[in-house]
Amino acid sequence: MKKTERLKIITVLLFIIFIISTAAYASPDDDTVRPVHVVELDGAITAGQKNFLQRQVAIALDADAQLFLLVMNTPGGLVDATLEINELFLNAELPVAVLVAPSGAIAGSAGAFIIVSSDIAAMAPGTTVGAAQPIAITPEGASEADEKTTIFYSTHLRSMAREKNRPEDIAEKFVTENLTLDAREALEVGIIDYLAGNVTELLNAIDGTAVVKQGEVYSLQTVNAPLVYDDMTMSERMQNWLSDPQISFLVLMAGLMGLYLGFNAPGTFVPEVGGAILLVLGIYGIGLFDINTTGVVLLLLGFGLIAAEIFTSGFGVLGIGGAISLVAGAVMLPTEPLMARDWYGAFLVTVVGTVLGLVIIIIFVAQRVIHSRRTWTGGSSYFNPPDTGVTVKELNPEGMIKARGELWKAISENGTTIPAQREVEVVRAETLKLYVRLLEKNNEEAAKFEEGKSQA
Repeated sequence: MKKTERLKIITVLLFIIFIISTAAYASPDDDTVRPVHVVELDGAITAGQKNFLQRQVAIALDADAQLFLLVMNTPGGLVDATLEINELFLNAELPVAVLVAPSGAIAGSAGAFIIVSSDIAAMAPGTTVGAAQPIAITPEGASEADEKTTIFYSTHLRSMAREKNRPEDIAEKFVTENLTLDAREALEVGIIDYLAGNVTELLNAIDGTAVVKQGEVYSLQTVNAPLVYDDMTMSERMQNWLSDPQISFLVLMAGLMGLYLGFNAPGTFVPEVGGAILLVLGIYGIGLFDINTTGVVLLLLGFGLIAAEIFTSGFGVLGIGGAISLVAGAVMLPTEPLMARDWYGAFLVTVVGTVLGLVIIIIFVAQRVIHSRRTWTGGSSYFNPPDTGVTVKELNPEGMIKARGELWKAISENGTTIPAQREVEVVRAETLKLYVRLLEKNNEEAAKFEEGKSQA
């Protein structure tokens, strides 16, 4: 075989190998499919749920997820939290899908706003969406909100429906007429895009579709895509619990009652300390404090209570209350975006460890104090009044005596004057004041001293 022919054969083989390797690299397999980030939301929409969703969207973006999928079952929730979730979903730099599931779940009130703001909306058979008419809570009870409020929220929902190519008139009726639709009706009128009983059905249905969002086209490859789930942190669970309107009201009332009882029955410190902590948490729950402010206030309250324990006799109550406040403040501190999550975990461990150490020390000291009070039978001689002493200056009738190398406040028992440098005996002691009288051998000299004073 000639040299030129061998070169041609080698060149063809190398070209074939290159084509095969390029095709193998270009064809995606299951390992190269971008993940789908799945979050489950069950219950009322609260500030805690909103914070949780904000963190989850950030995690999905960092992980280069192709889709953020919210599986929802909610009767409604807080207006502020709902509007912030709408803003989050509308501006997220990846497609957002919302699935109302499982069968029997609802997307009531605030849930309808979230459905409309999503890029892909789906419901399981047997689910319901709608009834988003705003209400006003007054002392007489719940009633329809005023016309101005209704117009605002209906216009807002209509605007989001227009942005997402959903029927504007149907979305508006969710607010103005309290319209409610089941899953099939919502699909027929175009409020949702798919009927899907679970996450797998929805991912199979949307595989290969393209989502246009803010001028970007996102192609979805969701069949057999890896699913990523995450749970609420301790801080988010606490926020979610406190921001429930019923819970926040009860916590706020408990805090006010604790302060009231403490101010009317001072001395125990328990009602005041507990009331102060509950009051801060209740104020956060009703929305007057944001999460950052609440965490800082609780930390400052905790440090203040521990300082008060050091300089006062709180018998451990102030210290334990301060420890509880420090832990609550550390838990309420935000993880995003001010600090890294790993740093926050180490910080929380440090705070909890330090607080536990302080609590152990405070409990030990308080236990020893209580034990010593129960077993004290008189103490050492330094805590017992002396039997005798010598007057330093004239007692008329009060003055000072010297006993056991110490100076003691003294007063003549019967109000008579006792000259200086006279030996006296202690009759009784009241706190640190001694009642004294002259010893018998000094009585004659004392009588002469009194006689001389009277003649003068």
